[in-house]
Amino acid sequence: MIPTSVATRLRHAPRSTPAPQLSSTNAPHLPHFLASCFALGIVGLGASSASAQDVVKLGLVMPMTGPLAANGREAVAGAKLYVAQHGDTVAGKKIEIIVKDDASVPDNGKRLAQELIVNDKVSLLGAGFTPTAMSMAPIVTEAKVATVVMISGTSVVTERSPYYVRTSFTLGQQSGIIADWAIQNGSKKVVSIFSDFAPGAEADKVFEQHFTNGGGQVLDTLRVPLTNPDFAPFLQRARDLQPDTLFVFLPAGQAGTFSRQFAERGLDKTGIKLIGPGDIVDDDDLPTTGDSLLGVITAGFYSAAHPSALNKQYVSDYQKATGHRANFISVGGYDGMHLIYETLKKTGGKADADTALAAMKGMSWESPRGPISIDPRTRDIIQNVYIRKVEKVNGEPWAVEFKTFEAVKDPLKEENANPIR
Repeated sequence: MIPTSVATRLRHAPRSTPAPQLSSTNAPHLPHFLASCFALGIVGLGASSASAQDVVKLGLVMPMTGPLAANGREAVAGAKLYVAQHGDTVAGKKIEIIVKDDASVPDNGKRLAQELIVNDKVSLLGAGFTPTAMSMAPIVTEAKVATVVMISGTSVVTERSPYYVRTSFTLGQQSGIIADWAIQNGSKKVVSIFSDFAPGAEADKVFEQHFTNGGGQVLDTLRVPLTNPDFAPFLQRARDLQPDTLFVFLPAGQAGTFSRQFAERGLDKTGIKLIGPGDIVDDDDLPTTGDSLLGVITAGFYSAAHPSALNKQYVSDYQKATGHRANFISVGGYDGMHLIYETLKKTGGKADADTALAAMKGMSWESPRGPISIDPRTRDIIQNVYIRKVEKVNGEPWAVEFKTFEAVKDPLKEENANPIR
């Protein structure tokens, strides 16, 4: 039995049904193991009785409270689910996860990373959202600790430390593709609305570059404050400019607020096409949006509706463990743990930075999102990007994939590596 206080921390109120056509049958050994793993504040708590050399400690610096708390909770839940499914021992090493809350404050990341390295003596780290990952980089580099970036989507993050490896995404991977799709499907005049921090600026930069190169016109670019956002005045400004298309980026956790204000301003009835990277139809928020986002087209690397058998099992297990739908942030944590497990298998349990990085570079595997790999040159993720349309399935909105762009690299790094002469 999971204690009530723990269950409250781990669960969102259940809001969604299982994925379309998803079998409700779970792997027979998982239910009790999942419950016990999620009931613990850290995974591998029993490792304290094992000798230190038999334990690999992983420190996760994540926003568990504050305006970006939804992101941290999803990434940590994905990581813990992987351990629950695959056991807490790999290559003869007990895995212990220690979660530190940066409270969505970037400066906390540097201090927490140092505490994890010096006091907790972690062998590996996991980094969360962009500003915290940036602040952690000098500590990670100085201490030489292999670090998996599980949330951040800003291209430059992996360049801030030679010990960073990414399992999340870059916004450029999605924003360039949706811009090209928009041009090919008749968009000519666009207004861009994005959250005013590094990922938003990058999403807008790549989108505008592709859209204008395709002959489109950007009527205006509107920056929305990251914390306590009120989209209403920006949506009204966009409507007044009479574009045929609205490009929007906002972080996971804000899609519900945006969709409500989008509908309140009547933009869902104007014929203006709403497009963006996958964040605006985040699976964690999508069940609460009613019909307001039906028909919205996005480019994203993960949807809970992805039709693979592996993803159906992932969505089912995640729903059972957390009470809500798996989303793109959660899969970054899940794949981050897969990368760590496979690295330890490959190194025979060695977790020193140089050995771990050498094993991680070029690694490839089948994820719930589809095939992915780690670019050996950039240490960034290579993955499919899907064009999706929000449709009602079994009475709920889902981002349903209908076109695939395979093995997409980060376009900004590719541009820098192969500049136009």
